[in-house]
Amino acid sequence: MFKRWALLAIKIALTVGFVWFLLRKIDIGDAWRTGKGIDPLMFSIALVLMLVQVYMCALRWQIVIKAIGSWLSLAKVAEIFWIGTFFGLVLPGAVGGDAIRMWKTRRAGLSLAASVNSVMLERVATVYGLILLVAGTQSFMGDRLQGVPGLWVFPALTVVGTVGIVVLTLLDRFPQSFHRWKVIRAFAMLAHDTRRLFLRPLRCGQTLTVAVLGQVNMSLCVYALALGLGAHVTVLDCLVLVPPVILITTLPLSIAGVGVREMAMVQFFGLIGVPQPQALAMSVLFFIIIVLTALPGGLLWLVSKDRLEMAAKEAEV
Repeated sequence: MFKRWALLAIKIALTVGFVWFLLRKIDIGDAWRTGKGIDPLMFSIALVLMLVQVYMCALRWQIVIKAIGSWLSLAKVAEIFWIGTFFGLVLPGAVGGDAIRMWKTRRAGLSLAASVNSVMLERVATVYGLILLVAGTQSFMGDRLQGVPGLWVFPALTVVGTVGIVVLTLLDRFPQSFHRWKVIRAFAMLAHDTRRLFLRPLRCGQTLTVAVLGQVNMSLCVYALALGLGAHVTVLDCLVLVPPVILITTLPLSIAGVGVREMAMVQFFGLIGVPQPQALAMSVLFFIIIVLTALPGGLLWLVSKDRLEMAAKEAEV
């Protein structure tokens, strides 16, 4: 418990630190005026794209569930994913939404191993697809990003991610005598499911394709916001620059990525000449859209059978 609260305190401190840094570096008044001037049509298009994103994520997760030999309908997967997205925002922990997804899929009839492994492998596929997209699109803006330090990190992450998946497939190579321990048996089941997903070309290709298309959709969402703010960016700019921002935001450095997302957006879009207040407004509006998209997940939770059963039990007590 102490460790959990200590990590939360660190994340709160980092969030405050990032926000404080942004407040000192950028004219917030200018950013506020820029954000208020967003074209309502472009904001609406971005919101629709983010709603589509929920179903793209659900489809990706359903492919993983089927790949490891289980089944849930797309409607059920989307419902659970939406609820998990909501809790991922409101719970302070980094994996709160994933824990809810595991619990809900277990309640929906999947085995404990399938519930845990499907969520873990969906996360792995999402991040791996994101890394592949980042590494693959850099060359399209080589002339505009020339001289920018640290770009070698993303190709290196591709190698690290590939090695990591290979390691996951080998987690059942422990001596047989070790399999009496539950944790080793859990590793063995995870390795088995990893092979079923990533070593089957059709399932792996489907999962990574949907993962990459999801990141493209997120880039288009930011592009719509950029157009609404009058930023001088192209679709290609967003396809190259938004995925690294999302990748950095996945690091559990702050609460809901607040501060980290804004700093990354300002830094990356500053490379192509987008003014800092405009980039900050774009990032904040992007986060607002994420929040608005997650809110229906809270409503789905309120009317869900699981919550109603829990409420009934509490009432009996």
